[in-house]
Parts: sequence; structure tokens; C-alpha cells
Amino acid sequence: MANSIVFQQTKQVEAFLQNTVQTLTDYLNETTLSKLLEEQRDGDKAYYQLLLSNLRRLVVYCEEGLEACRIVLSEEPFRKTAAEKTLYRVYHLCVAEYFTPKSDAWYEDSRSAYTGRNSLKFRQTPPTSFKKLLLSLESEFQTIREELEFYETDYRTKAIQSK
Repeated sequence: MANSIVFQQTKQVEAFLQNTVQTLTDYLNETTLSKLLEEQRDGDKAYYQLLLSNLRRLVVYCEEGLEACRIVLSEEPFRKTAAEKTLYRVYHLCVAEYFTPKSDAWYEDSRSAYTGRNSLKFRQTPPTSFKKLLLSLESEFQTIREELEFYETDYRTKAIQSK
């Protein structure tokens, strides 16, 4: 029973990552720094470079997670432990990078969850297209975070107990 739950969660995460990678890749393929500066005439070039850099890092993490999910799902027999480790890594890298990127170009306002508003806040005013992109993905990232929160604590507990 536990194997089927982990298998289904891995399939769900695979579908989520496939959609996310496609959406982010499409945006990055169509967007340049010049285009963002045209979009927001008084924009900060250095900040926009940082936004694009963070987006590239996020898409790489999501691509790696997608590949790991595909490998785990294709193996026979299904290896629950490998799947759990993969889900932990997706939570730790992809979800964490979305809500709190390394450079703090944006951050999560946890109080927003109570107001029904978007939880991402930007350090400066981002280009409209960039903001729309991130906010369009927020509910899916929120759902996956809730699904995978268990692995964050469970995996760490197992790692500590094995020492």
C-alpha cells in the first residue's frame, strides 16, 4: 500500500515538473534582458539579470527532478526508498528555490496564506511578464509543497536515526 502511495506521488510530481519545466523554458526562450527593460522602462537592469538567473537555476533544478522521477518510475521493481529520496530532493531544491531563491530577489510572505493573496513578494518591481509567470505557477508549487512536506521531515528523521 505504501509503495502505491509513493508511486502515485512520484507520478504527480513528474507531471507537475513536466508542466513547470515547459512553462519556464518557454518563457526563457522568448525573453531577453532587453525585452524586460522595454517592458518596464524604469527597471533596474541588475535586478532583472538576477531575476533571470534565479529562473534559470529553478528550471535546472526542476529538469533534474523531472529526470530523477522518470528514472525512478521506469525501474522495475519500483524502489520506494529511491522515490522517497527523489521526492525529498524535489521538495528541498525545486519548491524551496521557488519560494525562497538563493539570492532573495523575491521571497514568500507567509502571512499571505491567511489572506488568500499571492504569497510571493519582490524586492523591487519586476517586469509584468515575469511577475505573471511566477504567480501563475504559485498554486501548483503550493500544492506540491503540501504533498511533499512529509518527506522533508521523514527523510531527515531517517537520516538521523541511521547514524
